[in-house]
Amino acid sequence: MPKQILFITWYTGLGGGETALLALADALDPARYVPHLAAPREGQLTEQWRKREWPVHILPFRGASTWFVPFIWARFPIVGKLRMLIQEQGFAAVYSDYHSLPYALPAAEGAGAASLWLCHGWWFKPKFWQRAFFRRPSITGFAASWAIRDGFLGDPPFMPPEQLPVLPLGVNTRRFKPDNDGAALRKELNISSDVPLVALIARFQDVKGHDIFQDMARRVAAEIPEARFIVAGDNVHGVSADDAYKARILRRWKDDPLLSQVIQYIGFREDAEQVIAAADVIACTSHFESYGMVNLEAMASGKPVVSTRRGGPSETILEGVTGYLIDSGDTAQFATHVIALLRDPALRQQMGEAGRARVLSQFSAEQMAAQFMAALDRVISDV
Repeated sequence: MPKQILFITWYTGLGGGETALLALADALDPARYVPHLAAPREGQLTEQWRKREWPVHILPFRGASTWFVPFIWARFPIVGKLRMLIQEQGFAAVYSDYHSLPYALPAAEGAGAASLWLCHGWWFKPKFWQRAFFRRPSITGFAASWAIRDGFLGDPPFMPPEQLPVLPLGVNTRRFKPDNDGAALRKELNISSDVPLVALIARFQDVKGHDIFQDMARRVAAEIPEARFIVAGDNVHGVSADDAYKARILRRWKDDPLLSQVIQYIGFREDAEQVIAAADVIACTSHFESYGMVNLEAMASGKPVVSTRRGGPSETILEGVTGYLIDSGDTAQFATHVIALLRDPALRQQMGEAGRARVLSQFSAEQMAAQFMAALDRVISDV
């Protein structure tokens, strides 16, 4: 009989981390595990979870900040509710994000379930009163990249790095693949098949560098006037500061005669694979990326990427092989490499093929799931 596993997250929009979570759950062996989801509210993630006919449990709670105090947070009412859910459903293990972990860990301990978590940001540097919490033997942690692990642990590390192994987020390579056809999206956007097209897929958040993308587009259009640009994404997590950022970016776009002509903002798209398929080049102009899931989705789709080097992209993109890595904010270099790729179809194909091969060899959802299931088997047997 398959074991019941509870995934708990504070985020319910569909950003890169949530897309990776779905890809992981999709890749689990259904004969061995049944994935449940616990979330504080309904959203895009719960909708996708239900589409797969997996159980969803709505338990309202507020995500913990980086200042949480473990022994206080363990006394919040949500901990008791989670413990009851774990006991009633017979969960063998609980897998949590950072913002849910101060509730999930004491609940799992109290219910006798194994506990795992994923660190997705190097800025989650533990305060001195939190370090013992993360060193507890009852929890198994992972980091999404080596840069994230190094940043989280600090220098010197507050615990041995081998206690926080890297679990690279994986791509659903059956969804993101080179033979996807973006013709329908181009038709929808009134962009003909022969028009050079560059895409940015990013939620509205100031670190995502939409302004850098706009400035890059201006430079590219000066050299290739027929080029067009699309931006997919929205404020999927409903943060008010992100709404303000979105308004600034869109106002800047609307008030500029050139940018308003060459760029289309197309909002959140469930069919991100079609956005990638429609484009010739994928750009990631973020100031930094903790991981950069879109880069890997583009590589899996056989598309070259031009990305910030800061953070996760420096570990996933091979410079000059699967794409180009640019210093954060260097608009001129972003434009130079995008122009070179738009003018060289053979180079785009070569890099796209190399990118697909790299994802298949190191960053597929199946590889992530295999590592995760091995850890699940180990921690469940230890409880």
